[in-house]
Amino acid sequence: MVELHNLINDILMLLQLADLHNFLIPHVGVGGGVEAREHVELMPLLKFTLIFLAGIGAIFGIGLAFAAKRFSVKIDPKVEQIKEALANAHCGACGYAGCEQYAEAVVKNPDVPPNLCTPGGIRTAEIVATITGKKAVARERDFARIMCQGGWNLSAKKFKYEGVQDCRAVILAGGGDKACRYGCLGYGTCSRVCPFDAITMTHDHLPHVDITKCTGCRKCEAACPTKVIEVLPASKLVLVTCHSKDRGADTKKNCQVGCIACGICAKVCPFDAPSVTNNLSIIDINKCKVCGLCVVKCPTNAITDFIPQRSKARVLENCIGCMICMKVCPVNAASGEHKKMHVIDQAKCIGCGICTAKCPVQAIDGTFNAAEVFAAAKKKKAKAA
Repeated sequence: MVELHNLINDILMLLQLADLHNFLIPHVGVGGGVEAREHVELMPLLKFTLIFLAGIGAIFGIGLAFAAKRFSVKIDPKVEQIKEALANAHCGACGYAGCEQYAEAVVKNPDVPPNLCTPGGIRTAEIVATITGKKAVARERDFARIMCQGGWNLSAKKFKYEGVQDCRAVILAGGGDKACRYGCLGYGTCSRVCPFDAITMTHDHLPHVDITKCTGCRKCEAACPTKVIEVLPASKLVLVTCHSKDRGADTKKNCQVGCIACGICAKVCPFDAPSVTNNLSIIDINKCKVCGLCVVKCPTNAITDFIPQRSKARVLENCIGCMICMKVCPVNAASGEHKKMHVIDQAKCIGCGICTAKCPVQAIDGTFNAAEVFAAAKKKKAKAA
């Protein structure tokens, strides 16, 4: 209040020095018929005006301060702590619009698990679990899979496109320039929308996913106009990488590596995982044991094995020479004489694990899913007994 009073006095002093009343109050000439005052007291008027404005400002200031306090949103300190712990990539892999939304949900909703931040990994999940008092459970990672192998050199085109180099723009031009309307267009939209630089384009204009960078955020899946990208669990490593539902003859004409719905994969699979529907073979990922046998038998190489290197089967010393492995091996890799220790040709073995599952004494080891098939064989044997 002292500073305000000093300010008012300074303004009034300036007005006195300028003698502004000579400009504000007109002088009426002779014959004007109006009697004017020669001098008007401005000091009281200006002082009142300034005091009035200061009072109004103070009232509004107090009102705003009260409203800000009354209607302020209280932020849970746990939300802020979780926001700092998250990767803050705002990728959407957790299923929420952003990291802040997930932080609020995991604090307020007891059903939201603490391990949804895929980029943050298990360490972030443990921190979130500690803050919220929840249990951090290991979560299987998801990766983007490109369900098309028909690059520009292996597939036919309907016309030559020279417009904007974006898949979403190409699809507007007659449904795309590819003869197969289900295939990857190859203009790199997915690589540009990926927030983690996990997708690059190959020399044949096909996306390549770096699983060390991919978080399964689904941005590429949403951006792809032909829907050839699927985000799947990391353990699902044998897939029909084709979406074509055209007849086999048409698919073969349009693409060299497309599924022609021949049904061979369904015939050779010991787990009944593949099935042909609408001219397309689909592998049931819940039944598939990633043996890879369908990969070897597919005549068009439409099935992709995402295992970089498979372990090969080897015969253990407790082999009784029953010859069952020789009968069930789909690639004739097992050989031997009756009641003598058998051998497996490592050059022929594909690591499918079928011989491991069928061996009555569990004398074959070293396949990719040996532990699983051993457990299944033991359970089956106990059930039969």
